[in-house]
Amino acid sequence: MPDFLRRALRSLGGALALLLATALLTAPAAVARPQAAAPVPTATLTEVTGFGANPSGLRMYVYVPASVTAHPAVLVAVHWCTGSGPDMYNGTEYDTLADRYGYIVVYPSVTRSSKCFDVSSPQALRRGGGSDPVGIKSMVDWVTTNYAADTGRIYVTGISSGAMMTNVLLGDYPDVFAAGAAFAGVPFGCFATTDGSEWNSACSGGTVIHTAQQWGDIARAAYPGHTGARPRMQLWHGTVDDVLRYPNFGEEIKQWTNVRGIGQTPAATDAPQSGWTRTRYGGTGDQAPVEAISLQGTGHNVYTYGMAARVLTFFGLDGGGPAPQPQPGGCKVTATTNAWSTGLTASVTVTNTGTTAVNGWQLAFTLPSGQTVTNGWGATYSPAAGAVTATNVSYDATIAPNAGISIGYQANHTGNSAAPGAFTLNGAACTLG
Repeated sequence: MPDFLRRALRSLGGALALLLATALLTAPAAVARPQAAAPVPTATLTEVTGFGANPSGLRMYVYVPASVTAHPAVLVAVHWCTGSGPDMYNGTEYDTLADRYGYIVVYPSVTRSSKCFDVSSPQALRRGGGSDPVGIKSMVDWVTTNYAADTGRIYVTGISSGAMMTNVLLGDYPDVFAAGAAFAGVPFGCFATTDGSEWNSACSGGTVIHTAQQWGDIARAAYPGHTGARPRMQLWHGTVDDVLRYPNFGEEIKQWTNVRGIGQTPAATDAPQSGWTRTRYGGTGDQAPVEAISLQGTGHNVYTYGMAARVLTFFGLDGGGPAPQPQPGGCKVTATTNAWSTGLTASVTVTNTGTTAVNGWQLAFTLPSGQTVTNGWGATYSPAAGAVTATNVSYDATIAPNAGISIGYQANHTGNSAAPGAFTLNGAACTLG
C-alpha cells in the first residue's frame, strides 16, 4: 500500500466500517519468517509462522520498532470482522506509537471465511480450551521468548470482533494480560453459543442482561483456579451503535467492576472531549481499575485517530521507552487566547530554533487555575487540566530546523482566560515569542 494512501486512511480514523473494511484496506506485503529466524526485521510488518499451538489456524503478524526497548512491553491489537492483522496495522497508529515508546505489537489475523474471531464457542470461553485464544496466547509466548518481553506488561486492545476478543482474553488469561481496551465490544460470555454459530443476536441486540455478580461469575468461570490479580479494563462505546447495541456497554461495566471487586458508582466522571462521558471506577487516575468512555451520537465505528494514545495512557505505555528525548537546539512558543464568558480557544505556535530536526515531540505546560481543555487540534492533550502534555499527531511529528507547527485547544474557564506562561518541548524549556 502506498504511503500516501496509508496516511489518508489513518487521517480518516482507519475507515473501520465492518462491511467496508476489506474493500478500503488492502493488506501490505509481509515477509514470512519461521520461528527459527527470530528476531524479525525491525520497523516493518512481518509474518511469523510456527509460533506454537494454534488450533484455529490464525496467522501472526508482528511489528518490532527499530527502537525496541530491553524487556519490552507487548501490545496485542485485534482486528474487526472482515478485517485482518495487516488491516489493523494500517488502520490504527499502534505501530507509529511503538516507534516512540519501544513496545512490540502483535496483530493476530483470522483465516476462517467470516474473518471474525471466535468469541462464542465453549472452547474459546475457557482457559486452554482451544480455538483463537490459545493461538493468541502462543503469539504472546513467542514474543516473550524471543525478545525477553516484560511479562508484567502484556496488553490487548481490539475493535468490534477484536473488542469481544479483548474481553475473552482477559477472562481466559487474567494471569497473562495486565489490561485491555475494548472498542465497541460485549461482555465476556455474552456471545456464547452451543450450536456452532458465530453470531448471538440476543447479545448483539443488547438484550442479554445480568447482575454484576452474574457477569463476574461468568468471567471467573473461564479460569476458576486463578487467585491472583485481575486485569484492568478500558471500555469504549457509541450510544447509537446499531451492530453491538449500547446496553452492552453497561453490561461490560458491570462485569469488569465486579471482576475487579469494586463498586459500580464512578469514582470520577468527566468529559475529556466534547460529546464524550468518561467514568472511572475504583480510582480517579489515568490507570483506574475500570475506565469507560461513552460517545454521544456515535455508531459502531467508534475508533478514530488519536484514541490509541489514550489507550497507551491507560495502559501506562506512554511514560517510558526511547522517545521523546530532548533534542539539540532550542524552541520558541507563541501562545494567544481568544476568550468569551466561560470559554476560550488557544492558538499555540511551536518553532524549532535549533539546527536539528525534532522527530516526535511532547509540549508540556500548565493551564491557569480553573481552565479545562474540552477539545484540541494538532495534538492530543492529557490530562484536561493542570499540568498538560500535548503530544504530536502523525502529520506534525517532525519540526524541521527554523520551522514551526501550529496547534490549539478549546477550554472552559472560571474567570482566568490567560495563556500558559511557560512551555517545555521534550523536556527542554522554550522561550516565549
